[in-house]
Amino acid sequence: MLIDEHLRQLKAYQPGKPIEEVRRTLGLKKIYKLASNEIPFAPQHIKKLVLEELKKINLYPEADCFYLRKALQKKFKVKPEQIVLGNGSDEIIGLTLKAFVKENDEVIVGYPTFLIYEMQAKVFRARAKRIPLKNYRYDLDTIAKNISKDTKIIFIANPDNPTGTYLTHQEMESFFNKIPQDILVYLDEAYYEFVPKGDFPRSLSFLKKRGNVIFSRTFSKAYGLAGLRVGYGVTTSEIGEILNKVREPFNVNRLAQVAACVSLENKSFLKEVISYINKEKDYLYQQLHRLGISFIKSATNFILIDFKRDSKKLYHYLLKRGVIVRELSSWGLEGFLRVTVGEHKANQTFIQGIENYLRGK
Repeated sequence: MLIDEHLRQLKAYQPGKPIEEVRRTLGLKKIYKLASNEIPFAPQHIKKLVLEELKKINLYPEADCFYLRKALQKKFKVKPEQIVLGNGSDEIIGLTLKAFVKENDEVIVGYPTFLIYEMQAKVFRARAKRIPLKNYRYDLDTIAKNISKDTKIIFIANPDNPTGTYLTHQEMESFFNKIPQDILVYLDEAYYEFVPKGDFPRSLSFLKKRGNVIFSRTFSKAYGLAGLRVGYGVTTSEIGEILNKVREPFNVNRLAQVAACVSLENKSFLKEVISYINKEKDYLYQQLHRLGISFIKSATNFILIDFKRDSKKLYHYLLKRGVIVRELSSWGLEGFLRVTVGEHKANQTFIQGIENYLRGK
């Protein structure tokens, strides 16, 4: 079988280790996963309707996600064709590249940032231009200066993964004033719900003023639906029409559609999640400070930790004790770990593991 050498050279995305794999390979009974930025408890309020929907599991879901699209249309006060539904917001990143880049086109990404932008760009034979972060934040001035005649898309994770930092409305407004109208700006807002909203960009206002904007969000993080995979993008009617043409039919399963609709209605669960995460994040800040370990204050449900030592050794040490975190040398961050804010017992176990490691136990 002939395989294009271009595809042979692509590197597969490596997600955080699943609990099941660690249980199989290490034989541990109690395992805490703090690697993939999931929330630490499942949304029980979706259970009844999802179980009811299981009775129709033999049938394809509605291809246009009618009720979820309608709920999002109401939330954002946009036309239905401005909304694109995806199997997680990751799929919308891929759809955007599929629709708007061709071989040797250029996309601009921060570095380090969410790896999927660059990886998917390479799938479609586009060139990814990396612009290093500045003080763990996107360097918007340098991004604007590096636009070329080949630039088609600029990806911005806001808040960023893995740093947890975010850009303000004023910063983004100044940035947009420097960007040509024919370049698409993709704002990945997967962690939007965790951010204190005071000065966070009002992305819908940029979309209305400029048109060369897509912003996407997900139900996988704050809403707790990572296992069902559902996200969405909001853009112009023209761009939305193109993205809906290139997306696969039935890409969002019927359980995910129902669960997402219920999640949008249940504001109390979201409020509880944010409160819990903020409380536990403060606990981790305090403990890391006590241990003299550097970290970046985060607007998300994870923390970037600068261990200033061999983070691979610490990663394996914690893994053998049932704590899964994310080691970031593959992201170009030597000596760094990213830890998800989990349930209190998990956070305690993580801190105790670091303390024991430092003491040589």
